[in-house]
Amino acid sequence: MTTVGILGGGQLARMLALSGAPLGLRFRVLDTVADACAGQFAPLIVGDYRDESALTEFASQVDVATFDFENVPAESAQWLSARIPVFPNPRALGIAQDRLAEKTLFRELGIPVPDFADVPDRAALDAAVAAIGTPCILKTRRLGYDGKGQFRIKTPGDVEAAWDALGAQAATVGLILEGFVPFDRELSVVAVRGRDGEFRAWPLTENWHVDGVLSASLAPARVDADMAEHAYAHARALADALDYVGVFALELFCRDGVLLANELAPRVHNSGHWTIEGSETSQFQNHLRAVLGLPLGDTRMVGHACMLNWIGTMPDASGVLREAGGHWHDYGKEPRAGRKVGHATLRAETPAELAEALARVGAALGREAQVSPVVAVLAS
Repeated sequence: MTTVGILGGGQLARMLALSGAPLGLRFRVLDTVADACAGQFAPLIVGDYRDESALTEFASQVDVATFDFENVPAESAQWLSARIPVFPNPRALGIAQDRLAEKTLFRELGIPVPDFADVPDRAALDAAVAAIGTPCILKTRRLGYDGKGQFRIKTPGDVEAAWDALGAQAATVGLILEGFVPFDRELSVVAVRGRDGEFRAWPLTENWHVDGVLSASLAPARVDADMAEHAYAHARALADALDYVGVFALELFCRDGVLLANELAPRVHNSGHWTIEGSETSQFQNHLRAVLGLPLGDTRMVGHACMLNWIGTMPDASGVLREAGGHWHDYGKEPRAGRKVGHATLRAETPAELAEALARVGAALGREAQVSPVVAVLAS
């Protein structure tokens, strides 16, 4: 029986373990905390990702390794790759961990991106703001996620405050300045590439964020065929350039009909959670198929789907579960402000039926503000 090792024990690892059960897989999880929620479904090794003794124990118990978040140290993945197969490869992980390397690769591949500049010191920040203009966003090159490690510079008068907030990290994780994109929509391509180079993508997804955290995802996104093909071509170019194996998400801004790449997430992705019930093969099972060298599953949709993220605390489940196409996912986490604790997916045969179900759920849970932008798109 094959054992899959997962670096990181959050909800993504948990859902990977659940989706791997029908394939007869076993799992081992390495995480830094004893209450990692994936440990409720797979044996958990507690240790630092840089601790060679923990990594040695982990490697001795698994046949192949992957990870559930992109801040696993790339050097740890490299250390493991000398001993067991690791997918995605450490190079892909390392590039996705560094916004400057990531944006540079996008540009090299001809994928449109907002203007950006490296910011090694305060003088470089002043020069970058002058070149790119305001508004713009100062970000850490590494470790930021869900809106963390960012400061929006609305006018030149905000530069001092931005440096006060993030400047100390220039010498440690690095900084990058990016032009602000007044986007019309946020989209993502969730795709998978197998060991043999086979590439598949799920229908394009439209996403809504609140305070930098994903709030809702709708699939399929309302886009024309040309835009979808451009998005898939960008994702395919990235996957091939990185010799990528597994699932990833390419996050995109749409502005005036043009797609601009925001970032690459080298893992199964929050905006692809709807695939569990809304597609022939979920992102989680296809990720496992890819890293194990198995044939990839069909990514076609089953109806129309919307995923709603639960942040901080779980609402009452009954408003979702009374819907014929309502599906509930509790991650088994302790409630905490800003923490992703679960999600729900609603699926229906038509956009109108999905809009009606979302409106009922929003009213039942007091989440009208969360569902209203999705309902508006479905009604347009």
